Amino acid sequence: QVQLVESGGGLVQAGGSLRLSCAASPRTFVVYAMGWFRQAPGKEREFVAAISGSGASTYYADSVESRFTISRDNAKNTVYLQMNSLKSEDTAVYYCAATTGLRWDREMDYNYWGQGTQVTVSS
Repeated sequence: QVQLVESGGGLVQAGGSLRLSCAASPRTFVVYAMGWFRQAPGKEREFVAAISGSGASTYYADSVESRFTISRDNAKNTVYLQMNSLKSEDTAVYYCAATTGLRWDREMDYNYWGQGTQVTVSS
């Protein structure tokens, strides 16, 4: 069983930055690719970014590429999402998730999910 706990959400002005963290429980953290998804009010959950187990490969949604950076520290069992140049449309609940699958941009391929952390960007 994998437990994921997100933190770092909050209220920020447009143009500002936030860093989300996701702490994972297993000692085998490195075998999981990790992803970030988000869900805005009234919308479906969407893919944001993902990173391979080693951290060597990353993948981003077009809407966040060049503004967001995903990274991980396997010694700390933690994955991060650095969010810069935030926009009001980035407002959502952000979830981290873990997968052993080969495809990273679909919810259905993730086995474990955190409870989410709210990010609100004021314009």
